[in-house]
Amino acid sequence: MKSLRTRRPPTEPSDTAGSETQGQDGTIDEGPASAGGWSTGARANTSALVRWGLWCLIVLGPLLGTIAFLTAPTSADLARPKSAPSAPATTGGQGAAGFAQLFVDEYLRAGKGDQNRLAAYYPAADSLRLEGTPNRRSSEQLAIARLRQTERGVWSVTVAARIREAKPATTAVSDDRSDAATDAEAAAASAVRYFQVPVATAPAARGASGFVALAMPAEVGAPPRIEAPELVYGPMRPALPSDPRTEAVTEFLTAYLVGGGDLDRYLAPGTDLTPIVPAPYTGLAVDQLAIEGEQGAEPVTAVPGDGTTLRVLVTLRATGHDEVRVPLAYALTLTARAGRWEIAAVDGAPAPAPPAPAPSTTAS
Repeated sequence: MKSLRTRRPPTEPSDTAGSETQGQDGTIDEGPASAGGWSTGARANTSALVRWGLWCLIVLGPLLGTIAFLTAPTSADLARPKSAPSAPATTGGQGAAGFAQLFVDEYLRAGKGDQNRLAAYYPAADSLRLEGTPNRRSSEQLAIARLRQTERGVWSVTVAARIREAKPATTAVSDDRSDAATDAEAAAASAVRYFQVPVATAPAARGASGFVALAMPAEVGAPPRIEAPELVYGPMRPALPSDPRTEAVTEFLTAYLVGGGDLDRYLAPGTDLTPIVPAPYTGLAVDQLAIEGEQGAEPVTAVPGDGTTLRVLVTLRATGHDEVRVPLAYALTLTARAGRWEIAAVDGAPAPAPPAPAPSTTAS
C-alpha cells in the first residue's frame, strides 16, 4: 500500500511588509539554517565570547581602578615646581679648593693697579687700594691644607703657600746690619705660609657650579698636627736575608722600581701591577720590616700554609741615577702559596690598629 504524501502549498506573501512568514498549520517558519552569512554555531560562539569579555571586565575593573588611582598625580604634585638640580657636595668642595688656590696665587702676585685681576675672584676688590710692584712676590708652591664646609654652600679653604720673593735691586749693605736680621729674612722667605679663603658655591648655567670669594684671603697659622694612630704592625726590625718575607719584598720591589725582571712572577694570582717605566732607580736595599701582629725578634725561615695573608710595612733606600740614595716606605699584603710569599697588593696606606674595645660596665 502506497503511503500518502501531502505537499504543503506554497506560502503566500503577507500583506503587511516586514511580518514573519507562517505556514498553513499556524507554525512559524524560521527559514534556512544559515541567514545573512552567520550560522547558528557562529552565533553561539560569539555569545560565549561576549559573556567571557564581560566577566573579564567585571573581574579586572576594580584592579584597573586601583592602579589608575595610585599612579595619578596629586594636586600637590602638579602645583609643586621642579627644583633646580644642585651640584654634589663633593664637587662643590673640590671646586672651591681649586678656586681658592687660583685666588691665592693671584693675590700673592698682585700689586698696584691689579684690582681687576683680583675682582675676577672677589668682586669688591675693584675698590681696594693696592701697593707695591706687581709680581714682586709669587707662589713657588701651593697646596690645600684644610677644607671644611662652614654653611650650606660656603667653604673655608686653607691654602699653604711657599712664597718666592723677587730679588731687589743691588744696593749697598750697611756694615751694621746684623747677621740675625739676614737669617730671619731667609727663614721667612723659605717658610710655608697659610691663607684662609671663604668661598661660596651655587649652581650655575647648564648644570655647572659657580664660585665667588666672600672676602680677601686671611693669613692664618698652620693647621694643628695630630698624633699618628697605632698601626697593626709590630716594631720595626732589621730585614734579615734569611727571612722569606725579606726575599719576597726585595725581589718584588727590585722588579717594580729598578726593572730588568718579570714582575708577574712575584705577584699572587689575580694581582695586576705594572712596573714603573722608565725605571726611576738603579738599585735598592731593604732595611727594615714591620710585620702584622709580630712583637718578637725571633728569626723566621718557614712559610705557612697556602692562603695565609700577612701585612708588612717595608722601609728601604733606593739609589737614583745621580747615585744618591733616598728613603722609601711601602705597605704590602703578602699571600703564601706553594712554599713562598707572593705580593697580593700594594696597600694605599699602612693599616691602623682596630680600636680598643670599650670597657664593659656591670651593674653594682
